[in-house]
Amino acid sequence: MIVCTINDAARYAALSEGLALAIEWLENHQADEFVKGVYTIGSSAAGDVTVKCEEPALLPREKAALEAHRRFIDIHVPLKGTETIGWAPVNALKHVRAPYDADRDVAFYGDSAHSLIHLKLGQIAVFFPEDAHAPNIGLGNHKKLCIKIPV
Repeated sequence: MIVCTINDAARYAALSEGLALAIEWLENHQADEFVKGVYTIGSSAAGDVTVKCEEPALLPREKAALEAHRRFIDIHVPLKGTETIGWAPVNALKHVRAPYDADRDVAFYGDSAHSLIHLKLGQIAVFFPEDAHAPNIGLGNHKKLCIKIPV
């Protein structure tokens, strides 16, 4: 997992072609007005990099389930207020809430997060397949980007 500002994210671009593409796109578009939807922003050798602009209702910590992906890296970018995200290493989780669904590329867990991240405007959180994360913790409504990078 990586937490940093958008302006400092370029140092991580060497980790993968898709991550480099997503970071460059985010640097060039961080001031844009985003509307809800899914957009393809480019392709890497592993596949298309997409951006989902979402407006989810935030959940109390105890209702936010940890999720993990096997085929994608997620970059979470708050567009309105602070988003709290729970984190835990996948290999430490014991309580499967919903087993891995290959079609949706997600598994859900009933374990508690080991750490909480308070992601502010101008920051990003990058979650790799070994990182379980529980997004959208807080009160009220939220607006965010979730960039999906194939691995």
